[in-house]
Amino acid sequence: MLDRTTTTESAALYERAKLVMPGGCSRNTILRKPHPIYAAYGKGCVVADIEGVDRIDFANNVASLIHGHAFAPIVGAVGEPLLKGTAFTVGTVSEVLFAEQMIQRCSSFEKIRFVNSGTEAVMSCIKAARAFTGKPKIAKVEGSYHGLYDYAEVSQTAKPENWGNVDEPSSVPVSYGTPQAALDDVIVIPFNDTERALSILDKHKDEVAGLLIDLLPHRIGVIPAEHKFVEALRKWTSENNSLLIFDEVITFRTNFDGAQGSYKSKPDLTAMGKMIGGGFPVGALAGRADVMDVMDPTDGPAKFPHYGTFSANPVTMTAGRIALQWFDEQAVIRLNKLGDMARNAIAEAIDVAGIDACVTGAGSMFRVHFKAEAPHDYRSAFMTAEESAKLETFLNYVFDNGLLLIETGTGFLSTPMKSADIEKMAEIMLEGFRKVKSVH
Repeated sequence: MLDRTTTTESAALYERAKLVMPGGCSRNTILRKPHPIYAAYGKGCVVADIEGVDRIDFANNVASLIHGHAFAPIVGAVGEPLLKGTAFTVGTVSEVLFAEQMIQRCSSFEKIRFVNSGTEAVMSCIKAARAFTGKPKIAKVEGSYHGLYDYAEVSQTAKPENWGNVDEPSSVPVSYGTPQAALDDVIVIPFNDTERALSILDKHKDEVAGLLIDLLPHRIGVIPAEHKFVEALRKWTSENNSLLIFDEVITFRTNFDGAQGSYKSKPDLTAMGKMIGGGFPVGALAGRADVMDVMDPTDGPAKFPHYGTFSANPVTMTAGRIALQWFDEQAVIRLNKLGDMARNAIAEAIDVAGIDACVTGAGSMFRVHFKAEAPHDYRSAFMTAEESAKLETFLNYVFDNGLLLIETGTGFLSTPMKSADIEKMAEIMLEGFRKVKSVH
């Protein structure tokens, strides 16, 4: 167990980091009290920090490492592009190979373009929807995270004091200084509430270029979108010259062809990132050929001029292609079964501990909530101060005893994991739940 009172090499390194970076880091994800830890190396599903402590990694760099750390086939494959050149102002064969593989993987993909992050992929989908429809506004689900773009992040962190009436949720900024014009161009709808969502959308039917939805949204609670909800949104967008955009930056891991493989309705555009890069920075947008062609400048100026210095670099393209080659249908099925095992084991630990908590999720994802019943939307998933305190106690305990989770209580599985890793996770979580019960 980690001793939090001891001065460590990580603590000293953090003091240096605070002198040269805001908050002492380049991404707030790594921050924790009293200081971050720093990785020495990762292998498979285990991360070792510079203090020599090993942890089973259920964070996987926020879902981006489907094969865990230092996956041998990827490590072996990227050596060649590293030696030949990491980026060019001409095309590479690796881009074409990966594009062909992705198009074959998902039926809604007719054409694809690669970018450098999930944020960039979502941003590009929004701009493509505007260019294709000629409309200015987008619609998105309350509480859903879609990256840093001004429009995509609206109402991601809405609170009871500012989220407004459920019949017409407010467009709430995340960053101070967000232009009011950006807020006015985002229509916010409730998750899994078909009647209310359609009522809101109908008021803006002539303005909405695209409707953005995550089918298994992390920040809302890792709760699957209801089929009737998705089908209703598909019907509404088709009838109102609007595009349906799926954010599969995290969820593409859910099936061989993404979370959308579980649904009858298919999107016009899909944004991807994280695990499709094989451990390297990546994003992609794919979808209908006529929509994607707004980026095509070969027959005159493109309606959406699209560039990116490191987009489709051969290192990422090679790593991504190998990652998805190894994440075949059998690997997906195996990992999802392990996900079922994990959620069942967590539910059993909750029951044994006798605590008001629950677990949600699907595929190879789970999330722990300190609520007696599973939430169904952002507002019911919103944590009270007491629930936040319980989660912090829980996360500190499991971290100190060998588990890495996301700060929301969310976990993502990777292919190196075995049933023994799930059993170990459940043992640690059981004691974590007992700790929460004794403290709170």
